Order: sequence, then C-alpha cells, then structure tokens
Amino acid sequence: MVWLERKTIWESKYLIISMNKNTIFAWASFILFIIGSSLILLGVFKYPEYLVELTLAGLGFITIGWAFNALKGRI
Repeated sequence: MVWLERKTIWESKYLIISMNKNTIFAWASFILFIIGSSLILLGVFKYPEYLVELTLAGLGFITIGWAFNALKGRI
C-alpha cells in the first residue's frame, strides 16, 4: 500500500507552509476573484468603451472562482 505524504512547498526558518488540495482551491479561487475584479475595474475606469465585454469576462472569472470555492472539501 502506498502512503501519500504531505509535501512542503516553501520552508523557511520561521514558517513552514504545506499546501493540500483545499488550500490550492482556496488560492485559485482568490486569484480568479482578483483577476475578475481587476477586469471589471479596468472596464469601469480605464476603458469605458469596452465596459460590457470586460464586465462579462470579469464575471466569468469570478464565477469560476466561486465554483472552485464550492469544490473545497468535496474532491
């Protein structure tokens, strides 16, 4: 039988961070939320002529991040 061990991604003298699947889903959903919000804000402030397109793309990123957040603990 093969036992899976938790791998340490980043190790320092003061802090040890170990990532499992739930933390990976959490980081992925957070990054997708940041990308989606930045696309919406770009459409509002910098490119108002492309507001609808950037807002739809930003909402798509936020929706995928929301789905990743819902998958935490289920896979």
